[in-house]
Amino acid sequence: MLTLTSEAAARIRGLVEHPDNPNRSGLRITDDTSGRFVLSLAAEPANEEQVIDTGGAHVFLDPTAAKALDEQTLHATTDAQGRVRFSVAPRTTASEPA
Repeated sequence: MLTLTSEAAARIRGLVEHPDNPNRSGLRITDDTSGRFVLSLAAEPANEEQVIDTGGAHVFLDPTAAKALDEQTLHATTDAQGRVRFSVAPRTTASEPA
């Protein structure tokens, strides 16, 4: 199962925190059939999606993305302009889930 670093969990919570968003809002990751992943914000998971909940940060994975990201860790960084960048890397003993 995909794990999140504490930084990724914090960034996801920050992206979805808004009074108009339901508590179940999260980051959706889908596979676009070319082997690339598409990230978007979603109010709730779709029926077939795997739900990852790490410290209140929700990630919704479509079945293809869930399989491809198994044993991976989602990382997040913020660039000098304040933009959040997500990346995935194989889980290692050094990868600390939140």
